[in-house]
Amino acid sequence: MPITRLRGLLGDALNANLHGRLSHFIVDEHSPAIAIFAPAHRQQNREGDWYGEHAGKWLYAAAKAAARSGDEALLTHLRRIADFLVSTQEADGYLGTYAPERRFMRPQPPKPASWDGAPSVRTWDIWTHAYLILGLLELHRHFPEPCYLDAARRIGDLCWRTLYEGGIDITELGNHHGMSATVLMDPAVELYFATGEQRYLDLAQCVLQQANDHRELALLPCALAGVDAAGIATGKAYQLEWNLVGLAKLHKATGNEDCRRAVDHLWRSIREHHLTLGGGPWGGVAHRSREVFNPPGVFSPYGYVETCSTLSWIQLNRELLAITGEAIYAEEIERSAYNDLLGAQAPDGEDWCYYVFPNGRRVHTTYWRCCKSSGAMGLEELPSIACALDGDGDIAVHIYGPGESIFTLSEAGDVRIAQHTAYPYPDDIRLRISVERAARFALKLRIPTWAEGAALTIGGEDACVATVPGQYAVIERVWQDGDEVVARFPMRPVLHRAVNRNVQESLAPDGSEVRQQVLRFDYAAVTCGPLVYATGLIDGFKIEETLRLPDAPQDAWLTPLPVQDDGIPRIALDPGYRAPLVFTPYFGTGGRVDGAWRLTWLQLAPEPAP
Repeated sequence: MPITRLRGLLGDALNANLHGRLSHFIVDEHSPAIAIFAPAHRQQNREGDWYGEHAGKWLYAAAKAAARSGDEALLTHLRRIADFLVSTQEADGYLGTYAPERRFMRPQPPKPASWDGAPSVRTWDIWTHAYLILGLLELHRHFPEPCYLDAARRIGDLCWRTLYEGGIDITELGNHHGMSATVLMDPAVELYFATGEQRYLDLAQCVLQQANDHRELALLPCALAGVDAAGIATGKAYQLEWNLVGLAKLHKATGNEDCRRAVDHLWRSIREHHLTLGGGPWGGVAHRSREVFNPPGVFSPYGYVETCSTLSWIQLNRELLAITGEAIYAEEIERSAYNDLLGAQAPDGEDWCYYVFPNGRRVHTTYWRCCKSSGAMGLEELPSIACALDGDGDIAVHIYGPGESIFTLSEAGDVRIAQHTAYPYPDDIRLRISVERAARFALKLRIPTWAEGAALTIGGEDACVATVPGQYAVIERVWQDGDEVVARFPMRPVLHRAVNRNVQESLAPDGSEVRQQVLRFDYAAVTCGPLVYATGLIDGFKIEETLRLPDAPQDAWLTPLPVQDDGIPRIALDPGYRAPLVFTPYFGTGGRVDGAWRLTWLQLAPEPAP
């Protein structure tokens, strides 16, 4: 199995994750997130809560972290927790936290006609079991034990019996018109991949059929009809993206092209209309819930990015990268990782933001919040993606940054790819190639979409390969031990613009909709390479500033500053009429401390009327 060790910013985040959240949040069966599975607590829990999700999320992330790090203490905790959970699994396969009368297997009273998918007494039971399946399978993948696989299978069998023999519709088992339960598609397909047993694939297809038949959800029909992501059920970002992960896996398992087309359409919808500059799915604008996609075309610098939705966006792009091998999916993972994901984690690895905002205060969330476990999962996805063998058996570098990857190829033996660079800060990327035996193979290097004029050299000579932004440069040659490839990706400050339109809606006498723009606010933001830049409170106290940009060429007033001893790149925006504004990478602006302000978008002065 390939091994990747990340260093630099991502490596520091992973080390903090291991020694912080993953080592301290759960240590034994008395940890609060695990104690709720104890039979005595389970029997009396009638709250319909979602806290059981933390167990499966922790198993998943901790298994990856223990496997990549070899940390014996974490592995000891991991086995202890998994063994305890397996010991509490009931004879029918139930492994949740709900009292018997509140479990997903029990029929509930009919919902009123006005029911809109709001939480019920069993909203999160399937959700918790979905994460438990994924956690147990990930543990079994890295540290095989029959009991872990068997526990996951027994959950799948219980879900199969409930949906097929019990006649219960899965859309009745979760909120957001069932999307919090139809996420079961993902772990059901993973059970099929792990066991090869057809009933688990049938289970996933049953879930999809019920999701399609539910009028308010109609997952595939709506997606194939071109409905925007905000228009699928309630438009809940986290749940919808997790459903799309399941659809992508169903496509891999069955070749169903409708699944693939639906995922492709909604991926484009999210990417084009529902991401921040930092790659996080956002909501909370124009009368929508803070965790629900904004209507397409709606912009506000104060929109919410739930860290859970950043996790599921990374996982969706992971699946599409595996299916297609296309560079754009790797770029989206890198963008999210270096901006909104790192921007949500505190340096100690313990604290996380539930939400991050392009413009807003950094706020570290509380013990039970879902996003602390989702952030930990998101980080642990990155090592296996960063540098990997693709579908052709070639080595592909998907995410740049310091670190090394080790592969075993039949002709070359052990191959080590070591990256030496300050990336994502402006710097060359030096890739040193070590091989046991000289051999021919292909090395694929992703050329970022922003890297116009990218250049690759080998041993100081032009690599003589195409470097098209948004594609992979393929270097196929006989590699010798000690060969070095240097990638130069020009990083220049880029100014982005966005518009916040205040639109008034009303109905005309004939019943037709009338939309009129009442107010318009223009904004500007700065990126450089893969990073979004932000400033703190302006002049130390203002959360907004209206800028008048100079008429001179941009390079004259938006310029990189000399790097100081801390190594942090800075960009100065000098409007000419006030002191320059200094921008630093968004994820670290304000020192990553609770209460720090980050301002990405600055309002622009209105243009004169014609």
